Amino acid sequence: MSQKQALRGFLDFVEKGGNKLPDPWTLFLFMAAGILALSALLSGLGVEVISPSDQSTIKVINLLNPEGIRKIFTDMTKNFANFPPFAVVLVCMLGIGVAEKSGLISVTLRKFVTIVPSWLLPATLVFAGVMSNVASDAGYVVLTPLGAVLFAAFGRHPIAGLTAAFAGVSGGFSANLLLSSLDPMLAGLSTSAAHLVDPNYNVLATANYYFMFVSTFLITVVGSFVTTKIVEPRLGKWEGTSEGISSHAGINPEEKTALWWTFGFLIIFSGIVLAMTLPKNGLLREAGDLKPFYGSIVPLIMMFFMGAGLVFGIKNKTIKSDRDFSKMLGETMSSLGGFIALVFIMAQFVAFFSWSNIGIVVAIKGATLLKEIGLTGLPLLFCFILVTAFLNLFMGSASAKWAIMAPVFVPMFMIMGYSPELAQNAYRIGDSVTNIISPLLPYYPIIIAFARKYKPDLGVGTLISLMVPYSIAFLLMWSVLFTIWYMFGFPMGPEASFFYNLPR
Repeated sequence: MSQKQALRGFLDFVEKGGNKLPDPWTLFLFMAAGILALSALLSGLGVEVISPSDQSTIKVINLLNPEGIRKIFTDMTKNFANFPPFAVVLVCMLGIGVAEKSGLISVTLRKFVTIVPSWLLPATLVFAGVMSNVASDAGYVVLTPLGAVLFAAFGRHPIAGLTAAFAGVSGGFSANLLLSSLDPMLAGLSTSAAHLVDPNYNVLATANYYFMFVSTFLITVVGSFVTTKIVEPRLGKWEGTSEGISSHAGINPEEKTALWWTFGFLIIFSGIVLAMTLPKNGLLREAGDLKPFYGSIVPLIMMFFMGAGLVFGIKNKTIKSDRDFSKMLGETMSSLGGFIALVFIMAQFVAFFSWSNIGIVVAIKGATLLKEIGLTGLPLLFCFILVTAFLNLFMGSASAKWAIMAPVFVPMFMIMGYSPELAQNAYRIGDSVTNIISPLLPYYPIIIAFARKYKPDLGVGTLISLMVPYSIAFLLMWSVLFTIWYMFGFPMGPEASFFYNLPR
């Protein structure tokens, strides 16, 4: 059997096995019930761990005792309303819906088809996905559906475009050409952990910048290759239509005029945002810090698309009154019914998982096991990456996981002669590559909802089977790059080397 046949057989097995599972809503209902039962079992067995950060005892909490049952009922609405992706999706989609219903996206894509070669599209989407991480989680909502529509516009399978964008946004989570809010967050946790060994050690926010800069291009190339050579052949030829995009390229004079007006709006809008961001006393800064800007990314995206859609629709006469505008908003929200229903049950499952402490217990026990193995050098680093990738399937938050793992691994690495920057760098690889195959990823419901637009019967198994090649390829090639970096002793960032000498 050839390697290609073996891979196809494995992916078929994953898809069939996954799709034999119930519908995602039912699946998360069963999983939520399972967590409740497991919490009672593990709590009864007295399962507990010692937190490496403050030496406190963390026990599995029984959610089926009277107190837990009361919490389940009283917090059910709160879990739903406060589920992180919920508001992000709704707010972004208000703007994107206007841009879509007004015809702006359709016309822009028809123009895009005439200037971008088809072969460059996968790389463009993966790269855009990686770069979108600067804008927090907005890439999930904006880029994944756009990737599908772009592929359909080229007559290619839209789900391949969706997976390419998803792979860049989530699988390449840590790579970027720019620093994001995650960099100082992880550096702060690494610094605190390093102080257990060396009170004067400081990990900079730029600790992994050189490595992540180069990783951006690696992920782009690898993601493009997987899309073209593995995912698209597996999906087969696209027989559907290109959803509102004319089969012939080009735009008419009215649409061209409307596009120019829209372009003018975007220049003005961008100028206003820059004026509120660049000056040290800008409205989207606080004491010179850009946190207000990062916190405003989602409403800015909504205003960006909504304003552009309004300008285009008014000039192209697809919006003739305020009633047309309100109708577009209503139609956009109605199209999200399936997603909203799935978010409700998934929010309960994630809340139960968090309340029970099962995720934290698994993370600490896994970290302790790796520490006890006693490996050194590259084998140790690869094991660390694999353990992180595995734990990421159960605990998605990069900062929460590192808050648990850093106090264990950073001191251990320093004592063995390896720098905190090295531990953090290896962690970021493992933390990224399995996002796209974890149903616990908060944005999995919206990805499935987008994909079902083109394949209504698509199940969790199908999506995971499509994303597994990206996950494996990213893990392998990122590890190769990491090995090269290690062997040649390249700095991972400014003043950040692989090795550390204990103070005498």
